[in-house]
Amino acid sequence: MNLSKIIDILENWAPLSHAEDFDNVGLLVGDINSKINKALVTLDITLEVIDEAVEKNCNLIITFHPLIFEPLKSINYKNRVQKIIIKAIKNNINIYCIHTNLDNNSKGVNFKICQKLKIKKLNFLIPNKLNESIGMGMYGNIENSYNENDFINYVKRQMDLKYMRHSKFLNKKIKKVAVLGGSGSFGINDAIEKNIDCYITSDLKYHDFFKANNKILLVDIGHYESERFTKELIYNYLLKKIPKFACIIAKSKTNPVNYF
Repeated sequence: MNLSKIIDILENWAPLSHAEDFDNVGLLVGDINSKINKALVTLDITLEVIDEAVEKNCNLIITFHPLIFEPLKSINYKNRVQKIIIKAIKNNINIYCIHTNLDNNSKGVNFKICQKLKIKKLNFLIPNKLNESIGMGMYGNIENSYNENDFINYVKRQMDLKYMRHSKFLNKKIKKVAVLGGSGSFGINDAIEKNIDCYITSDLKYHDFFKANNKILLVDIGHYESERFTKELIYNYLLKKIPKFACIIAKSKTNPVNYF
Protein backbone atom coordinates (compact mmCIF):
# COMPACT_ATOMS: atom_id res chain seq x y z
CA MET A 1 0.00 0.00 0.00
CA ASN A 2 1.27 3.49 -0.83
CA LEU A 3 2.24 5.70 2.09
CA SER A 4 0.20 8.55 0.63
CA LYS A 5 -3.00 6.52 1.02
CA ILE A 6 -2.21 5.64 4.64
CA ILE A 7 -1.52 9.30 5.38
CA ASP A 8 -4.82 10.33 3.77
CA ILE A 9 -6.67 7.90 6.04
CA LEU A 10 -4.87 9.15 9.18
CA GLU A 11 -5.36 12.80 8.28
CA ASN A 12 -9.02 12.31 7.49
CA TRP A 13 -9.28 11.20 11.14
CA ALA A 14 -6.90 13.77 12.61
CA PRO A 15 -6.18 16.63 10.15
CA LEU A 16 -2.82 18.35 10.50
CA SER A 17 -4.66 21.67 10.82
CA HIS A 18 -6.08 20.44 14.15
CA ALA A 19 -2.62 20.25 15.72
CA GLU A 20 -1.36 22.92 18.12
CA ASP A 21 0.91 25.61 16.65
CA PHE A 22 3.95 24.42 18.62
CA ASP A 23 3.65 20.86 17.36
CA ASN A 24 5.44 19.04 14.54
CA VAL A 25 3.15 16.46 12.96
CA GLY A 26 2.87 14.64 9.65
CA LEU A 27 5.55 12.86 7.63
CA LEU A 28 8.83 13.69 9.40
CA VAL A 29 11.17 11.28 7.62
CA GLY A 30 10.70 9.47 4.32
CA ASP A 31 9.08 9.53 0.89
CA ILE A 32 5.32 9.99 0.58
CA ASN A 33 5.38 7.80 -2.55
CA SER A 34 6.89 4.81 -0.70
CA LYS A 35 5.20 1.44 -0.86
CA ILE A 36 4.61 0.26 2.71
CA ASN A 37 5.12 -3.38 3.69
CA LYS A 38 4.10 -3.10 7.32
CA ALA A 39 3.62 -0.36 9.92
CA LEU A 40 4.81 -0.24 13.53
CA VAL A 41 2.82 1.92 15.98
CA THR A 42 4.65 3.43 18.95
CA LEU A 43 4.30 6.20 21.53
CA ASP A 44 7.90 7.37 21.08
CA ILE A 45 10.75 6.54 18.73
CA THR A 46 13.98 5.18 20.13
CA LEU A 47 16.87 3.34 18.52
CA GLU A 48 15.34 0.15 19.92
CA VAL A 49 12.09 0.92 18.08
CA ILE A 50 14.04 1.33 14.83
CA ASP A 51 15.70 -2.06 15.49
CA GLU A 52 12.28 -3.61 16.09
CA ALA A 53 10.97 -2.13 12.85
CA VAL A 54 13.92 -3.58 10.92
CA GLU A 55 13.53 -6.98 12.58
CA LYS A 56 9.80 -7.12 11.79
CA ASN A 57 10.15 -5.77 8.23
CA CYS A 58 8.25 -2.56 8.98
CA ASN A 59 9.16 0.36 6.73
CA LEU A 60 6.71 2.77 8.36
CA ILE A 61 6.72 3.87 11.99
CA ILE A 62 3.67 5.78 13.21
CA THR A 63 4.60 7.63 16.37
CA PHE A 64 2.51 9.68 18.74
CA HIS A 65 5.28 11.94 20.03
CA PRO A 66 7.26 13.81 17.36
CA LEU A 67 10.85 12.73 16.84
CA ILE A 68 11.82 16.19 15.59
CA PHE A 69 10.71 19.10 17.77
CA GLU A 70 13.56 21.58 17.40
CA PRO A 71 15.29 22.87 14.24
CA LEU A 72 18.20 20.74 13.00
CA LYS A 73 21.27 22.51 11.63
CA SER A 74 23.06 19.26 10.90
CA ILE A 75 22.54 15.51 11.02
CA ASN A 76 25.76 13.91 12.18
CA TYR A 77 25.24 11.46 15.09
CA LYS A 78 25.67 14.18 17.75
CA ASN A 79 22.46 13.41 19.61
CA ARG A 80 19.69 10.84 19.98
CA VAL A 81 17.38 12.40 17.40
CA GLN A 82 20.08 12.59 14.74
CA LYS A 83 21.13 8.98 15.33
CA ILE A 84 17.54 7.80 14.94
CA ILE A 85 17.02 9.80 11.73
CA ILE A 86 20.20 8.39 10.17
CA LYS A 87 19.31 4.83 11.17
CA ALA A 88 15.78 5.21 9.81
CA ILE A 89 17.02 6.55 6.47
CA LYS A 90 19.68 3.83 6.17
CA ASN A 91 16.95 1.21 6.62
CA ASN A 92 14.41 2.93 4.34
CA ILE A 93 12.02 3.52 7.22
CA ASN A 94 9.42 6.30 6.99
CA ILE A 95 8.38 8.12 10.17
CA TYR A 96 4.94 9.69 10.54
CA CYS A 97 3.73 11.60 13.62
CA ILE A 98 0.15 12.07 14.81
CA HIS A 99 0.20 14.07 18.06
CA THR A 100 -1.87 17.06 19.22
CA ASN A 101 -4.13 16.67 16.19
CA LEU A 102 -5.15 13.40 17.87
CA ASP A 103 -5.17 15.02 21.34
CA ASN A 104 -7.74 17.50 20.04
CA ASN A 105 -9.91 14.84 18.41
CA SER A 106 -13.30 14.03 19.93
CA LYS A 107 -12.44 10.32 19.62
CA GLY A 108 -8.76 10.73 20.39
CA VAL A 109 -6.39 10.42 23.32
CA ASN A 110 -8.63 11.89 26.01
CA PHE A 111 -11.64 9.96 24.77
CA LYS A 112 -9.59 6.78 25.24
CA ILE A 113 -8.80 7.75 28.85
CA CYS A 114 -12.50 8.46 29.45
CA GLN A 115 -13.33 5.01 28.09
CA LYS A 116 -10.88 3.44 30.53
CA LEU A 117 -12.39 5.36 33.46
CA LYS A 118 -16.00 4.97 32.21
CA ILE A 119 -16.61 8.71 32.13
CA LYS A 120 -19.86 9.57 30.31
CA LYS A 121 -21.62 12.65 28.86
CA LEU A 122 -18.37 14.06 27.53
CA ASN A 123 -17.46 17.63 26.67
CA PHE A 124 -14.18 19.31 25.80
CA LEU A 125 -12.41 20.83 28.79
CA ILE A 126 -10.88 23.57 26.62
CA PRO A 127 -12.88 23.89 23.38
CA ASN A 128 -11.05 25.29 20.38
CA LYS A 129 -12.17 28.90 19.87
CA LEU A 130 -12.23 28.60 16.08
CA ASN A 131 -13.56 25.05 15.75
CA GLU A 132 -16.00 23.71 18.33
CA SER A 133 -15.58 20.13 17.05
CA ILE A 134 -12.09 19.90 18.55
CA GLY A 135 -10.49 20.80 21.87
CA MET A 136 -8.01 19.91 24.61
CA GLY A 137 -9.01 17.57 27.43
CA MET A 138 -12.44 16.16 28.23
CA TYR A 139 -14.77 16.04 31.20
CA GLY A 140 -17.94 14.24 32.20
CA ASN A 141 -19.49 12.14 34.95
CA ILE A 142 -18.59 8.73 36.28
CA GLU A 143 -21.45 6.33 36.92
CA ASN A 144 -21.06 6.17 40.69
CA SER A 145 -19.81 8.72 43.21
CA TYR A 146 -16.65 7.74 45.09
CA ASN A 147 -14.95 9.06 48.15
CA GLU A 148 -11.48 10.32 47.28
CA ASN A 149 -9.50 7.33 48.53
CA ASP A 150 -11.72 4.86 46.69
CA PHE A 151 -11.56 6.96 43.54
CA ILE A 152 -7.76 7.03 43.59
CA ASN A 153 -7.73 3.25 43.85
CA TYR A 154 -10.30 3.01 41.06
CA VAL A 155 -8.07 5.10 38.76
CA LYS A 156 -5.06 2.94 39.63
CA ARG A 157 -6.97 -0.22 38.69
CA GLN A 158 -8.52 1.11 35.50
CA MET A 159 -5.31 2.71 34.22
CA ASP A 160 -3.07 -0.12 35.48
CA LEU A 161 -0.93 2.17 37.63
CA LYS A 162 1.49 1.45 40.44
CA TYR A 163 2.20 5.05 41.38
CA MET A 164 0.52 8.45 41.13
CA ARG A 165 0.68 11.84 42.80
CA HIS A 166 -2.24 13.92 44.01
CA SER A 167 -3.15 17.08 45.89
CA LYS A 168 -4.64 16.87 49.37
CA PHE A 169 -8.00 15.22 49.88
CA LEU A 170 -10.92 17.60 50.43
CA ASN A 171 -13.30 15.07 52.01
CA LYS A 172 -15.77 15.37 49.15
CA LYS A 173 -17.37 12.92 46.73
CA ILE A 174 -15.93 12.49 43.24
CA LYS A 175 -18.48 12.48 40.43
CA LYS A 176 -17.47 15.07 37.82
CA VAL A 177 -14.05 14.21 36.35
CA ALA A 178 -11.80 15.87 33.77
CA VAL A 179 -8.84 14.29 31.96
CA LEU A 180 -6.04 15.66 29.81
CA GLY A 181 -3.41 13.21 28.61
CA GLY A 182 0.19 14.37 28.64
CA SER A 183 1.30 17.67 30.17
CA GLY A 184 -1.83 19.36 31.45
CA SER A 185 -1.02 21.95 34.11
CA PHE A 186 -2.46 24.64 31.80
CA GLY A 187 -5.92 23.06 32.22
CA ILE A 188 -6.15 23.38 36.02
CA ASN A 189 -7.99 26.72 36.03
CA ASP A 190 -10.39 25.53 33.33
CA ALA A 191 -11.21 22.48 35.45
CA ILE A 192 -11.83 24.65 38.51
CA GLU A 193 -14.06 27.03 36.52
CA LYS A 194 -16.17 24.06 35.40
CA ASN A 195 -16.57 22.83 38.99
CA ILE A 196 -14.71 19.59 38.28
CA ASP A 197 -14.28 17.35 41.33
CA CYS A 198 -11.07 15.70 40.09
CA TYR A 199 -8.66 16.64 37.30
CA ILE A 200 -6.45 13.81 35.98
CA THR A 201 -3.38 14.72 33.93
CA SER A 202 0.43 14.55 34.19
CA ASP A 203 3.69 16.51 34.47
CA LEU A 204 2.42 18.67 37.33
CA LYS A 205 5.20 20.61 39.04
CA TYR A 206 5.51 21.18 42.77
CA HIS A 207 3.81 24.57 42.69
CA ASP A 208 1.03 23.35 40.39
CA PHE A 209 -0.46 21.38 43.27
CA PHE A 210 -1.01 24.64 45.20
CA LYS A 211 -3.36 25.71 42.39
CA ALA A 212 -5.87 23.16 43.67
CA ASN A 213 -6.57 25.80 46.32
CA ASN A 214 -9.00 23.55 48.25
CA LYS A 215 -11.32 23.54 45.23
CA ILE A 216 -10.36 20.41 43.30
CA LEU A 217 -8.47 17.13 43.59
CA LEU A 218 -5.49 17.12 41.21
CA VAL A 219 -4.13 13.74 40.15
CA ASP A 220 -0.87 13.24 38.23
CA ILE A 221 -0.71 9.72 36.76
CA GLY A 222 2.47 10.19 34.70
CA HIS A 223 3.02 11.33 31.12
CA TYR A 224 3.66 7.92 29.59
CA GLU A 225 0.95 6.32 31.70
CA SER A 226 -1.68 8.82 30.56
CA GLU A 227 -0.95 8.24 26.88
CA ARG A 228 0.23 4.65 26.54
CA PHE A 229 -3.18 3.41 25.35
CA THR A 230 -2.84 5.74 22.35
CA LYS A 231 -0.96 2.98 20.53
CA GLU A 232 -4.07 0.80 20.71
CA LEU A 233 -6.20 3.73 19.55
CA ILE A 234 -4.13 4.27 16.38
CA TYR A 235 -3.77 0.55 15.70
CA ASN A 236 -7.50 -0.13 16.05
CA TYR A 237 -8.38 2.80 13.80
CA LEU A 238 -6.10 1.57 11.02
CA LEU A 239 -7.37 -1.99 11.43
CA LYS A 240 -10.93 -0.74 11.05
CA LYS A 241 -10.20 1.41 8.01
CA ILE A 242 -7.74 -0.97 6.29
CA PRO A 243 -8.51 -4.50 7.57
CA LYS A 244 -5.91 -6.19 5.38
CA PHE A 245 -3.12 -3.72 6.14
CA ALA A 246 -0.18 -5.20 8.06
CA CYS A 247 0.11 -3.12 11.22
CA ILE A 248 1.51 -4.04 14.65
CA ILE A 249 2.02 -2.36 18.02
CA ALA A 250 5.64 -1.90 19.09
CA LYS A 251 6.87 -4.04 21.96
CA SER A 252 9.95 -1.94 22.71
CA LYS A 253 9.99 -0.09 26.04
CA THR A 254 9.90 3.64 25.32
CA ASN A 255 9.09 5.17 28.70
CA PRO A 256 12.22 7.18 29.67
CA VAL A 257 11.12 7.29 33.31
CA ASN A 258 12.11 4.46 35.64
CA TYR A 259 10.71 3.82 39.11
CA PHE A 260 12.51 2.47 42.15
